[in-house]
Amino acid sequence: MAQRFVIDVDTGTDDAVAVMLAALHPDCDLTAATTVNGNVPVTYCTENTLRTLDFIGKSEIPVYEGCAEPIADADFPTPRAPGESKVHGDYLDLPPAHSKKQPLAAARFLSEHFADEATRVDRPTLVPTGPLSNVALALKLDPNFGTNVKRLVIMGGGHEVVNVTPSAEFNIWADPEAAHVVLTSGIEEIVLVPLDATHRALVSLDDCAQLRALGTPAGTAAATFIERRIHGYSQTQPLMRPGSAPVHDALCVAFLIDPSVISIEKYWVDVDTMRGLTVGRTVVDTHQRSGREPNVWVALDADEKKFVDLLLETFAG
Repeated sequence: MAQRFVIDVDTGTDDAVAVMLAALHPDCDLTAATTVNGNVPVTYCTENTLRTLDFIGKSEIPVYEGCAEPIADADFPTPRAPGESKVHGDYLDLPPAHSKKQPLAAARFLSEHFADEATRVDRPTLVPTGPLSNVALALKLDPNFGTNVKRLVIMGGGHEVVNVTPSAEFNIWADPEAAHVVLTSGIEEIVLVPLDATHRALVSLDDCAQLRALGTPAGTAAATFIERRIHGYSQTQPLMRPGSAPVHDALCVAFLIDPSVISIEKYWVDVDTMRGLTVGRTVVDTHQRSGREPNVWVALDADEKKFVDLLLETFAG
């Protein structure tokens, strides 16, 4: 039986690959997508998500637009990571969308959808791959949301690998209060896929050539998006292995398809919300210094070959 889930995205380039993987893999049943301010402003995220689904022939998957700013601090500047324009751009290089967003706000949709699904044995998984604003707002809208969601698979955070400050990863830093609310919500199962894992599953220019050679819309689009990422990383965040880049968000979807694509351990995790040098830092208690019960499954490693092979196999279809 295909896994049912909702993906919450701030669609730039890596989210687009994640959306395509979720929409096209036969073991996935992507029931909806919600959008949030992050890589690009939320209106761009919505248009990019619609463009992606239209391009691969999945326009029937509904898209709900969500938060345009962090949940708690309106004075906190609209976040943009250094080099984000080079990695993501504004609109994706795809034809303009012909499908339309749904009228319901994303957080309201999430609260209502997961309430409707709460009695099912195969409750859907929620997969946020951007800032956690929509999820935190849904928790505030519905006190039962935390129990209605059985599993949450989050792309965000960094233990030893960060990207927006000396201490923080972009998705968590963009709305640290939301991340704190979500990670400490008591949701039954939370899996966090931070940069430590995504940087161990890089996609190379050679891999992009194989994706493009598939000749499918998804293969062509994925190659275009990932090549842009590789070029952007080479200019703004050079990696130890030139000619490659992480495709962070798609690794979360890959985990739903094949859990062995990442390695996870359970730790106590929280987020620094103070407006100082370490704002947005993901605190992962790997040495059990806090004495607190572990609350989050954290991925600190990944299998690059399995991940790339999964992209190739899925986008060949």
